Amino acid sequence: MLAQHPETGKSRVVVARDTALHGTGSQPDEKRVLDLLDRAMAAYTGREKPVEAWRRMVPPDILKNKVIGLKVNGLGGKGISTHAALVLAICERLQQAGVAAGNIVVWDRNARDLAACGMTINTDHSSVRCYGSDVAGFEDHQVQCGPANIRLAKILTRECAMVINLPILKDHDQAGMTFSMKNMYGAVDRPYLLHPNNCNPGVADLNCIREIREKVTFTIGDAMSSVYQGGPMFRPEHLWYPNALIVGEDRVAVDHTAWQMLDSKRVEAGLPKLEDAGRMPHYIETAADATHKLGVNDPQRIRLIEV
Repeated sequence: MLAQHPETGKSRVVVARDTALHGTGSQPDEKRVLDLLDRAMAAYTGREKPVEAWRRMVPPDILKNKVIGLKVNGLGGKGISTHAALVLAICERLQQAGVAAGNIVVWDRNARDLAACGMTINTDHSSVRCYGSDVAGFEDHQVQCGPANIRLAKILTRECAMVINLPILKDHDQAGMTFSMKNMYGAVDRPYLLHPNNCNPGVADLNCIREIREKVTFTIGDAMSSVYQGGPMFRPEHLWYPNALIVGEDRVAVDHTAWQMLDSKRVEAGLPKLEDAGRMPHYIETAADATHKLGVNDPQRIRLIEV
């Protein structure tokens, strides 16, 4: 397992930064995004060459002839959605590693959210595809998720053999923070059923569903820009540029790392930490408990690698 460092036995999380990522504009420089992705993947896999790093992450059978999904997040609108530059960089590297273009599908809830990410709808199997559950639909049968019954996106259940999670880091008015695990709310038909009690245990329960636990194996978290207050929608007055990617297989450790980053910014901005604001993301601890076993949230069990 790559998630566990072979020497320490800890879950690895890489935070890769580039302070010059945005230059003087609001959008990150595409070349610098690709370079940042390569540095993050090299640090995580121990493989300096991008093609070798990606071949280390994608199982051979999937690499050759199965579909890889890229789950983005465009809910917040154009100002605070997964950046197209990151999506395109990943698509480029996957193809160089041997994945056929038509076996890559970029997806989210609907066309509106994908447009917010700067993506264009495309269902042509000769190229990278991009569409949402408004096109592909949801399963007819419901699955139990805690006290709720929800239907999963067919893109997840029927198309994808593996999903790379591409959330964007944001404050959230109920959950406290939204990042890796909560991005899966975009894979169900009625996510509002999972919001009670500050999304706890909704987030953890959802990520325990077999298709999500087994297929969503890797997070390349977009922390190139973020909203540190007033999220999950775009709040230009609270926009912030961490200029970072947060990478890992342990979704709990990734979220714990992102939470600490968000709290640090809030303190810097003169705001209370999420716990003091009454919005602590308790679902992270729940996801790590003996019932859910989705990963670790203990800093002593996380090997943080900053590059």
